[in-house]
Amino acid sequence: MQSLTYLTLDKDVRQVQPQHVDAFAAQVSGGVLTAADAAYDEARRIWNGTIDRRPALIARCMNDSDVQAGVRFAAAHRMLVSVRGGGHHIAGNAVAEGGLMLDMSGMRTVDIDVAKRTARVAAGALLGDFDSAAQAHGLATPLGINSTTGVAGLTLGGGFGWLTRRYGMSIDNLLSATVVTADGALRVASATSQPDLFWALRGGGGNFGVVTSFEFQLHPVGPEVYSGLVVYSFAQARQVLRAWRDFNAEAPDELSVWAVLRKAPPLPFLPESVHGKEVVVLPLVYSGSVGEGERAAAPVMKFGDPVGVAVGPTPYAGFQTAFDPLLAAGGRNYWKSNNFSKMSDAALDAVISSAAFLPGPECEIFIAQLGGAMARVKPTATAFAGRDAHYIMNVHGRWSDPQDDDKVRAWARRAFEEAAPHATGSGYVNFLTEDEAERVSMSYGVNYERLQEIKKRFDPDNLFRMNLNIAPAAPPHRRVAI
Repeated sequence: MQSLTYLTLDKDVRQVQPQHVDAFAAQVSGGVLTAADAAYDEARRIWNGTIDRRPALIARCMNDSDVQAGVRFAAAHRMLVSVRGGGHHIAGNAVAEGGLMLDMSGMRTVDIDVAKRTARVAAGALLGDFDSAAQAHGLATPLGINSTTGVAGLTLGGGFGWLTRRYGMSIDNLLSATVVTADGALRVASATSQPDLFWALRGGGGNFGVVTSFEFQLHPVGPEVYSGLVVYSFAQARQVLRAWRDFNAEAPDELSVWAVLRKAPPLPFLPESVHGKEVVVLPLVYSGSVGEGERAAAPVMKFGDPVGVAVGPTPYAGFQTAFDPLLAAGGRNYWKSNNFSKMSDAALDAVISSAAFLPGPECEIFIAQLGGAMARVKPTATAFAGRDAHYIMNVHGRWSDPQDDDKVRAWARRAFEEAAPHATGSGYVNFLTEDEAERVSMSYGVNYERLQEIKKRFDPDNLFRMNLNIAPAAPPHRRVAI
Protein backbone atom coordinates (compact mmCIF):
# COMPACT_ATOMS: atom_id res chain seq x y z
CA MET A 1 0.00 0.00 0.00
CA GLN A 2 1.11 3.55 -0.66
CA SER A 3 1.97 5.77 2.27
CA LEU A 4 -0.55 8.42 3.27
CA THR A 5 0.57 11.98 2.64
CA TYR A 6 -0.82 14.72 4.85
CA LEU A 7 -0.91 18.39 3.98
CA THR A 8 0.14 20.00 7.23
CA LEU A 9 1.79 23.27 8.15
CA ASP A 10 4.95 21.35 8.95
CA LYS A 11 7.05 20.96 5.80
CA ASP A 12 9.11 18.31 7.57
CA VAL A 13 6.14 16.01 8.16
CA ARG A 14 7.07 12.34 8.10
CA GLN A 15 5.23 9.91 5.87
CA VAL A 16 2.50 7.98 7.64
CA GLN A 17 2.04 4.39 6.56
CA PRO A 18 -1.38 2.71 6.75
CA GLN A 19 -0.03 0.27 9.33
CA HIS A 20 0.87 3.26 11.52
CA VAL A 21 -2.74 4.45 11.37
CA ASP A 22 -4.03 0.97 12.15
CA ALA A 23 -1.78 0.68 15.17
CA PHE A 24 -2.80 4.12 16.36
CA ALA A 25 -6.52 3.39 15.91
CA ALA A 26 -6.15 0.31 18.10
CA GLN A 27 -5.05 2.60 20.97
CA VAL A 28 -8.04 4.97 20.76
CA SER A 29 -11.24 3.86 22.50
CA GLY A 30 -13.56 5.66 20.08
CA GLY A 31 -11.60 4.72 16.99
CA VAL A 32 -10.02 6.84 14.27
CA LEU A 33 -11.92 8.26 11.30
CA THR A 34 -10.64 9.03 7.82
CA ALA A 35 -12.41 10.64 4.87
CA ALA A 36 -13.59 7.17 3.81
CA ASP A 37 -15.76 6.78 6.92
CA ALA A 38 -19.46 7.70 6.91
CA ALA A 39 -19.14 9.60 10.20
CA TYR A 40 -16.21 11.72 9.00
CA ASP A 41 -18.07 14.74 7.64
CA GLU A 42 -20.23 15.12 10.72
CA ALA A 43 -17.21 14.76 13.02
CA ARG A 44 -15.23 17.51 11.25
CA ARG A 45 -18.14 19.98 11.29
CA ILE A 46 -17.91 22.75 13.89
CA TRP A 47 -19.94 25.75 15.02
CA ASN A 48 -18.63 28.35 12.54
CA GLY A 49 -20.05 27.46 9.12
CA THR A 50 -17.25 29.29 7.28
CA ILE A 51 -14.77 26.61 8.39
CA ASP A 52 -14.59 23.70 5.93
CA ARG A 53 -11.34 21.90 6.66
CA ARG A 54 -10.58 18.24 6.13
CA PRO A 55 -8.31 16.62 8.71
CA ALA A 56 -6.43 13.52 7.62
CA LEU A 57 -7.43 11.69 10.81
CA ILE A 58 -10.00 12.24 13.53
CA ALA A 59 -9.25 10.43 16.78
CA ARG A 60 -12.36 10.01 18.91
CA CYS A 61 -10.88 10.30 22.38
CA MET A 62 -12.81 8.96 25.36
CA ASN A 63 -10.20 9.11 28.14
CA ASP A 64 -6.77 10.37 29.12
CA SER A 65 -4.87 7.50 27.52
CA ASP A 66 -6.59 8.10 24.18
CA VAL A 67 -5.37 11.70 24.27
CA GLN A 68 -1.85 10.58 25.21
CA ALA A 69 -1.82 8.20 22.24
CA GLY A 70 -2.95 11.01 19.95
CA VAL A 71 -0.32 13.45 21.14
CA ARG A 72 2.45 10.85 20.81
CA PHE A 73 1.29 9.92 17.31
CA ALA A 74 1.22 13.55 16.18
CA ALA A 75 4.67 14.19 17.66
CA ALA A 76 6.17 11.06 16.15
CA HIS A 77 4.94 11.94 12.65
CA ARG A 78 5.27 15.70 13.05
CA MET A 79 1.62 16.16 12.20
CA LEU A 80 -0.31 19.31 12.76
CA VAL A 81 -2.64 18.52 15.66
CA SER A 82 -5.88 20.25 16.61
CA VAL A 83 -8.13 19.73 19.61
CA ARG A 84 -11.91 19.77 19.48
CA GLY A 85 -13.83 20.37 22.69
CA GLY A 86 -17.06 22.18 21.89
CA GLY A 87 -15.76 23.28 18.47
CA HIS A 88 -17.06 26.79 19.12
CA HIS A 89 -13.97 29.00 18.63
CA ILE A 90 -14.55 31.61 15.94
CA ALA A 91 -11.20 30.90 14.23
CA GLY A 92 -12.04 27.22 13.74
CA ASN A 93 -8.86 25.99 15.39
CA ALA A 94 -10.60 22.75 16.34
CA VAL A 95 -9.98 21.49 12.80
CA ALA A 96 -6.55 21.16 11.19
CA GLU A 97 -6.46 20.86 7.41
CA GLY A 98 -4.65 17.63 6.60
CA GLY A 99 -3.70 17.06 10.22
CA LEU A 100 -4.86 15.08 13.23
CA MET A 101 -7.97 16.19 15.12
CA LEU A 102 -8.26 15.01 18.71
CA ASP A 103 -12.03 14.92 19.10
CA MET A 104 -12.90 15.27 22.79
CA SER A 105 -16.65 15.69 22.24
CA GLY A 106 -17.37 12.25 23.71
CA MET A 107 -15.81 13.24 27.05
CA ARG A 108 -18.72 15.12 28.64
CA THR A 109 -18.94 13.96 32.25
CA VAL A 110 -19.52 16.51 35.02
CA ASP A 111 -19.07 15.31 38.60
CA ILE A 112 -20.23 17.58 41.44
CA ASP A 113 -18.84 17.38 44.97
CA VAL A 114 -21.57 19.18 46.90
CA ALA A 115 -19.71 19.15 50.21
CA LYS A 116 -16.58 20.76 48.75
CA ARG A 117 -18.52 22.84 46.22
CA THR A 118 -16.30 21.69 43.39
CA ALA A 119 -16.90 20.27 39.93
CA ARG A 120 -14.71 17.92 37.89
CA VAL A 121 -15.53 18.56 34.22
CA ALA A 122 -14.31 16.52 31.25
CA ALA A 123 -12.86 18.41 28.29
CA GLY A 124 -15.73 17.74 25.89
CA ALA A 125 -18.44 19.07 28.20
CA LEU A 126 -20.57 21.97 27.05
CA LEU A 127 -21.78 24.81 29.23
CA GLY A 128 -25.24 23.25 29.24
CA ASP A 129 -23.83 20.02 30.68
CA PHE A 130 -22.03 21.93 33.44
CA ASP A 131 -24.93 24.24 34.29
CA SER A 132 -27.45 21.41 34.45
CA ALA A 133 -25.30 19.30 36.78
CA ALA A 134 -24.30 22.17 39.08
CA GLN A 135 -27.72 23.81 39.22
CA ALA A 136 -29.25 20.56 40.43
CA HIS A 137 -27.53 21.55 43.70
CA GLY A 138 -28.04 25.33 43.42
CA LEU A 139 -24.40 25.83 42.42
CA ALA A 140 -22.59 27.48 39.51
CA THR A 141 -19.30 28.98 38.40
CA PRO A 142 -18.65 31.80 35.92
CA LEU A 143 -18.87 30.51 32.35
CA GLY A 144 -20.16 31.97 29.09
CA ILE A 145 -23.65 32.85 27.84
CA ASN A 146 -24.36 30.14 25.24
CA SER A 147 -25.08 26.61 26.43
CA THR A 148 -23.49 24.96 23.38
CA THR A 149 -20.07 26.53 24.02
CA GLY A 150 -17.36 24.10 25.14
CA VAL A 151 -16.11 24.48 28.70
CA ALA A 152 -12.51 23.72 27.69
CA GLY A 153 -11.90 26.36 25.05
CA LEU A 154 -13.85 28.99 26.97
CA THR A 155 -11.80 28.39 30.12
CA LEU A 156 -8.38 28.19 28.50
CA GLY A 157 -8.93 31.62 26.93
CA GLY A 158 -10.18 33.21 30.16
CA GLY A 159 -13.94 32.75 30.25
CA PHE A 160 -16.49 35.37 31.27
CA GLY A 161 -20.26 35.61 31.61
CA TRP A 162 -23.08 36.76 33.86
CA LEU A 163 -21.32 35.77 37.09
CA THR A 164 -17.93 37.31 36.33
CA ARG A 165 -18.48 40.59 38.15
CA ARG A 166 -19.33 38.69 41.34
CA TYR A 167 -17.09 35.62 41.18
CA GLY A 168 -14.38 36.45 38.62
CA MET A 169 -13.53 34.72 35.37
CA SER A 170 -13.69 31.00 34.67
CA ILE A 171 -9.92 30.81 35.17
CA ASP A 172 -10.21 32.53 38.56
CA ASN A 173 -12.33 29.59 39.68
CA LEU A 174 -10.11 26.88 38.22
CA LEU A 175 -8.55 24.76 40.97
CA SER A 176 -6.66 22.22 38.89
CA ALA A 177 -6.43 20.64 35.46
CA THR A 178 -5.20 17.35 34.07
CA VAL A 179 -3.18 17.98 30.92
CA VAL A 180 -1.29 15.94 28.36
CA THR A 181 1.85 17.82 27.41
CA ALA A 182 3.82 17.56 24.17
CA ASP A 183 5.94 14.68 25.50
CA GLY A 184 2.79 12.60 25.99
CA ALA A 185 2.97 12.79 29.79
CA LEU A 186 -0.19 13.25 31.84
CA ARG A 187 0.29 15.99 34.42
CA VAL A 188 -1.84 17.57 37.11
CA ALA A 189 -1.50 21.35 37.18
CA SER A 190 -2.59 23.38 40.19
CA ALA A 191 -1.29 26.07 42.52
CA THR A 192 0.93 23.46 44.21
CA SER A 193 1.65 21.03 41.36
CA GLN A 194 3.27 22.34 38.18
CA PRO A 195 2.39 25.93 39.19
CA ASP A 196 3.98 27.53 36.10
CA LEU A 197 1.94 25.32 33.81
CA PHE A 198 -1.18 26.07 35.84
CA TRP A 199 -0.49 29.80 35.53
CA ALA A 200 -0.13 29.48 31.75
CA LEU A 201 -3.27 27.39 31.30
CA ARG A 202 -5.33 30.15 32.90
CA GLY A 203 -5.72 32.27 29.79
CA GLY A 204 -2.93 30.97 27.57
CA GLY A 205 -5.25 29.01 25.30
CA GLY A 206 -4.33 25.58 23.99
CA ASN A 207 -0.64 26.37 23.68
CA PHE A 208 0.71 24.20 26.49
CA GLY A 209 -0.99 20.85 26.14
CA VAL A 210 -4.33 19.10 25.83
CA VAL A 211 -6.41 19.51 28.97
CA THR A 212 -8.53 16.43 29.60
CA SER A 213 -10.42 17.64 32.68
CA PHE A 214 -10.91 20.73 34.83
CA GLU A 215 -11.67 21.15 38.52
CA PHE A 216 -13.69 24.27 39.35
CA GLN A 217 -14.78 26.05 42.50
CA LEU A 218 -18.58 26.37 42.72
CA HIS A 219 -20.72 29.06 44.31
CA PRO A 220 -24.33 29.21 45.47
CA VAL A 221 -26.39 30.68 42.63
CA GLY A 222 -30.11 30.39 41.94
CA PRO A 223 -31.66 28.10 41.02
CA GLU A 224 -33.77 31.21 40.23
CA VAL A 225 -32.20 34.56 39.43
CA TYR A 226 -33.70 37.92 38.51
CA SER A 227 -32.96 38.24 34.81
CA GLY A 228 -34.33 39.16 31.42
CA LEU A 229 -34.29 41.72 28.63
CA VAL A 230 -35.09 45.42 28.44
CA VAL A 231 -35.45 46.70 24.87
CA TYR A 232 -35.29 50.29 23.63
CA SER A 233 -35.76 51.75 20.16
CA PHE A 234 -32.61 52.58 18.24
CA ALA A 235 -33.64 56.24 18.17
CA GLN A 236 -32.93 56.30 21.93
CA ALA A 237 -29.52 54.63 21.60
CA ARG A 238 -27.35 57.58 22.62
CA GLN A 239 -29.48 58.45 25.66
CA VAL A 240 -29.90 54.84 26.77
CA LEU A 241 -26.27 53.77 26.37
CA ARG A 242 -24.92 56.79 28.23
CA ALA A 243 -27.37 56.15 31.06
CA TRP A 244 -26.38 52.47 31.03
CA ARG A 245 -22.68 53.36 31.21
CA ASP A 246 -23.21 55.78 34.09
CA PHE A 247 -25.42 53.32 35.98
CA ASN A 248 -22.82 50.56 35.66
CA ALA A 249 -20.22 52.66 37.46
CA GLU A 250 -22.14 52.23 40.73
CA ALA A 251 -23.83 48.87 40.12
CA PRO A 252 -23.25 46.05 42.65
CA ASP A 253 -21.08 43.11 41.63
CA GLU A 254 -24.13 40.83 41.71
CA LEU A 255 -25.67 42.72 38.76
CA SER A 256 -24.49 42.39 35.17
CA VAL A 257 -26.13 44.48 32.45
CA TRP A 258 -24.84 44.10 28.91
CA ALA A 259 -25.78 46.02 25.78
CA VAL A 260 -26.66 44.52 22.40
CA LEU A 261 -27.36 46.53 19.25
CA ARG A 262 -29.11 44.50 16.57
CA LYS A 263 -32.30 44.13 14.56
CA ALA A 264 -35.14 43.00 16.81
CA PRO A 265 -36.07 39.33 16.44
CA PRO A 266 -39.81 38.51 16.56
CA LEU A 267 -39.91 37.98 20.32
CA PRO A 268 -43.45 37.70 21.73
CA PHE A 269 -43.05 40.58 24.20
CA LEU A 270 -42.04 43.02 21.44
CA PRO A 271 -44.63 44.83 19.31
CA GLU A 272 -44.66 43.79 15.66
CA SER A 273 -43.80 47.36 14.70
CA VAL A 274 -40.21 46.88 15.90
CA HIS A 275 -39.63 43.39 14.50
CA GLY A 276 -36.69 43.57 12.11
CA LYS A 277 -35.85 47.14 13.18
CA GLU A 278 -32.64 48.23 14.92
CA VAL A 279 -32.97 48.22 18.70
CA VAL A 280 -30.88 48.42 21.85
CA VAL A 281 -31.27 45.34 24.05
CA LEU A 282 -30.08 45.34 27.66
CA PRO A 283 -29.84 41.75 28.96
CA LEU A 284 -29.41 41.63 32.73
CA VAL A 285 -28.77 39.06 35.45
CA TYR A 286 -28.70 39.57 39.23
CA SER A 287 -27.04 36.61 40.91
CA GLY A 288 -28.24 37.34 44.47
CA SER A 289 -31.79 37.05 45.78
CA VAL A 290 -34.65 37.75 43.40
CA GLY A 291 -36.04 40.52 45.61
CA GLU A 292 -32.70 42.33 45.79
CA GLY A 293 -32.31 41.91 42.04
CA GLU A 294 -35.66 43.53 41.31
CA ARG A 295 -34.67 46.59 43.34
CA ALA A 296 -31.11 46.79 41.97
CA ALA A 297 -32.19 46.50 38.32
CA ALA A 298 -35.20 48.84 38.50
CA PRO A 299 -33.32 51.86 37.05
CA VAL A 300 -32.52 49.88 33.87
CA MET A 301 -36.19 50.18 32.88
CA LYS A 302 -35.96 53.97 33.18
CA PHE A 303 -33.07 54.79 30.83
CA GLY A 304 -35.67 55.86 28.27
CA ASP A 305 -39.05 54.64 27.05
CA PRO A 306 -38.76 50.84 26.61
CA VAL A 307 -40.51 49.17 23.68
CA GLY A 308 -40.46 45.87 25.54
CA VAL A 309 -39.57 44.49 28.98
CA ALA A 310 -39.33 40.83 29.92
CA VAL A 311 -37.63 40.51 33.31
CA GLY A 312 -38.40 38.51 36.40
CA PRO A 313 -37.47 35.34 38.30
CA THR A 314 -35.92 32.88 35.84
CA PRO A 315 -34.07 29.59 36.27
CA TYR A 316 -30.38 30.42 35.93
CA ALA A 317 -29.75 27.38 33.73
CA GLY A 318 -32.67 28.47 31.56
CA PHE A 319 -31.33 31.97 31.03
CA GLN A 320 -28.01 30.42 30.05
CA THR A 321 -29.84 28.99 27.01
CA ALA A 322 -31.75 32.20 26.16
CA PHE A 323 -29.43 33.18 23.32
CA ASP A 324 -28.93 29.71 21.86
CA PRO A 325 -31.42 30.27 18.99
CA LEU A 326 -29.40 33.30 17.84
CA LEU A 327 -26.13 31.35 18.00
CA ALA A 328 -27.08 28.02 16.45
CA ALA A 329 -24.34 25.91 14.89
CA GLY A 330 -23.78 26.12 11.15
CA GLY A 331 -24.17 29.86 10.60
CA ARG A 332 -21.37 31.79 8.94
CA ASN A 333 -19.53 33.92 11.50
CA TYR A 334 -16.81 36.54 11.59
CA TRP A 335 -15.97 38.60 14.69
CA LYS A 336 -13.90 41.61 15.60
CA SER A 337 -13.40 42.57 19.22
CA ASN A 338 -12.15 45.52 21.28
CA ASN A 339 -11.37 45.84 25.00
CA PHE A 340 -12.24 49.07 26.80
CA SER A 341 -11.18 50.32 30.21
CA LYS A 342 -14.14 52.72 29.97
CA MET A 343 -16.89 53.48 27.49
CA SER A 344 -16.44 57.15 26.63
CA ASP A 345 -19.09 59.14 24.81
CA ALA A 346 -16.95 58.91 21.68
CA ALA A 347 -16.67 55.13 22.00
CA LEU A 348 -20.43 54.78 22.38
CA ASP A 349 -21.02 57.06 19.40
CA ALA A 350 -18.70 54.88 17.28
CA VAL A 351 -20.63 51.76 18.27
CA ILE A 352 -23.98 53.40 17.53
CA SER A 353 -22.74 54.62 14.16
CA SER A 354 -21.68 51.12 13.14
CA ALA A 355 -24.91 49.56 14.39
CA ALA A 356 -26.88 51.90 12.13
CA PHE A 357 -25.51 49.93 9.15
CA LEU A 358 -26.01 46.31 10.21
CA PRO A 359 -25.48 44.22 7.05
CA GLY A 360 -28.01 41.55 7.97
CA PRO A 361 -30.67 40.47 10.49
CA GLU A 362 -28.31 38.17 12.41
CA CYS A 363 -25.47 40.68 12.82
CA GLU A 364 -25.02 42.52 16.09
CA ILE A 365 -22.63 44.44 18.29
CA PHE A 366 -22.63 43.44 21.94
CA ILE A 367 -20.79 45.04 24.81
CA ALA A 368 -20.19 42.88 27.87
CA GLN A 369 -19.99 44.71 31.20
CA LEU A 370 -17.15 43.26 33.28
CA GLY A 371 -15.10 44.72 36.13
CA GLY A 372 -15.99 43.77 39.70
CA ALA A 373 -14.21 40.67 40.98
CA MET A 374 -12.48 40.12 37.64
CA ALA A 375 -10.77 43.52 37.79
CA ARG A 376 -9.51 42.98 41.34
CA VAL A 377 -7.13 40.21 40.23
CA LYS A 378 -3.60 41.35 39.37
CA PRO A 379 -2.79 41.20 35.62
CA THR A 380 0.20 38.95 36.36
CA ALA A 381 -1.70 36.51 38.60
CA THR A 382 -2.82 34.47 35.58
CA ALA A 383 -1.83 34.36 31.92
CA PHE A 384 -4.91 36.44 31.11
CA ALA A 385 -3.66 40.02 31.40
CA GLY A 386 -6.69 42.08 30.37
CA ARG A 387 -7.97 42.83 33.85
CA ASP A 388 -8.49 46.47 32.85
CA ALA A 389 -11.15 45.44 30.33
CA HIS A 390 -14.23 46.73 32.11
CA TYR A 391 -16.03 46.31 28.81
CA ILE A 392 -15.47 43.93 25.89
CA MET A 393 -17.14 44.74 22.59
CA ASN A 394 -17.72 41.98 20.07
CA VAL A 395 -18.71 42.92 16.53
CA HIS A 396 -20.57 39.77 15.60
CA GLY A 397 -20.96 39.28 11.88
CA ARG A 398 -23.32 36.39 11.27
CA TRP A 399 -25.00 35.39 8.01
CA SER A 400 -26.02 32.38 5.92
CA ASP A 401 -25.29 33.16 2.24
CA PRO A 402 -21.61 32.75 1.18
CA GLN A 403 -22.16 35.57 -1.30
CA ASP A 404 -22.38 37.93 1.69
CA ASP A 405 -18.95 36.95 3.04
CA ASP A 406 -17.10 40.05 1.86
CA LYS A 407 -19.87 42.46 2.79
CA VAL A 408 -20.24 41.26 6.37
CA ARG A 409 -16.51 40.95 7.01
CA ALA A 410 -15.95 44.48 5.69
CA TRP A 411 -18.65 45.84 8.01
CA ALA A 412 -17.14 44.04 11.03
CA ARG A 413 -13.64 45.31 10.28
CA ARG A 414 -14.90 48.86 9.79
CA ALA A 415 -16.85 48.78 13.08
CA PHE A 416 -13.73 47.51 14.86
CA GLU A 417 -11.54 50.21 13.34
CA GLU A 418 -13.95 53.01 14.21
CA ALA A 419 -14.01 51.96 17.86
CA ALA A 420 -10.31 51.11 18.12
CA PRO A 421 -9.04 54.65 18.95
CA HIS A 422 -11.06 54.51 22.17
CA ALA A 423 -10.03 50.96 23.16
CA THR A 424 -7.04 49.54 25.07
CA GLY A 425 -5.52 47.87 22.02
CA SER A 426 -5.56 44.41 23.57
CA GLY A 427 -8.11 41.70 22.77
CA TYR A 428 -9.86 38.72 24.28
CA VAL A 429 -8.22 35.68 22.67
CA ASN A 430 -11.47 33.69 22.58
CA PHE A 431 -12.83 36.33 20.20
CA LEU A 432 -9.80 36.67 17.91
CA THR A 433 -10.22 35.36 14.37
CA GLU A 434 -7.78 33.44 12.20
CA ASP A 435 -6.45 36.64 10.60
CA GLU A 436 -5.46 38.38 13.86
CA ALA A 437 -2.24 36.61 14.84
CA GLU A 438 -0.55 39.99 15.21
CA ARG A 439 -2.83 40.83 18.16
CA VAL A 440 -1.81 37.81 20.26
CA SER A 441 1.30 39.28 21.92
CA MET A 442 -0.47 42.58 22.58
CA SER A 443 -3.38 40.76 24.21
CA TYR A 444 -1.05 39.03 26.68
CA GLY A 445 0.86 42.23 27.37
CA VAL A 446 3.22 41.96 30.32
CA ASN A 447 2.70 38.20 30.49
CA TYR A 448 3.82 37.35 26.97
CA GLU A 449 7.51 36.74 27.64
CA ARG A 450 6.77 34.48 30.60
CA LEU A 451 4.31 32.54 28.44
CA GLN A 452 7.00 32.08 25.81
CA GLU A 453 9.40 30.72 28.43
CA ILE A 454 6.82 28.25 29.73
CA LYS A 455 6.00 27.25 26.16
CA LYS A 456 9.70 26.50 25.61
CA ARG A 457 9.67 24.21 28.67
CA PHE A 458 6.54 22.24 27.88
CA ASP A 459 6.29 22.45 24.07
CA PRO A 460 9.71 23.42 22.67
CA ASP A 461 8.86 22.23 19.14
CA ASN A 462 5.53 24.09 19.09
CA LEU A 463 3.51 20.92 18.52
CA PHE A 464 0.43 22.75 19.81
CA ARG A 465 0.34 25.57 17.30
CA MET A 466 -3.19 25.18 15.92
CA ASN A 467 -4.37 28.05 18.10
CA LEU A 468 -3.74 31.73 18.76
CA ASN A 469 -0.13 30.73 18.90
CA ILE A 470 2.48 31.63 21.46
CA ALA A 471 5.84 30.64 19.97
CA PRO A 472 8.47 29.17 22.30
CA ALA A 473 11.07 31.62 23.51
CA ALA A 474 14.09 31.69 21.25
CA PRO A 475 17.30 30.19 22.65
CA PRO A 476 19.65 32.79 24.05
CA HIS A 477 22.07 34.28 21.56
CA ARG A 478 25.53 32.80 22.00
CA ARG A 479 28.47 35.11 21.67
CA VAL A 480 31.29 33.65 19.62
CA ALA A 481 34.85 34.42 20.72
CA ILE A 482 37.07 35.66 17.95
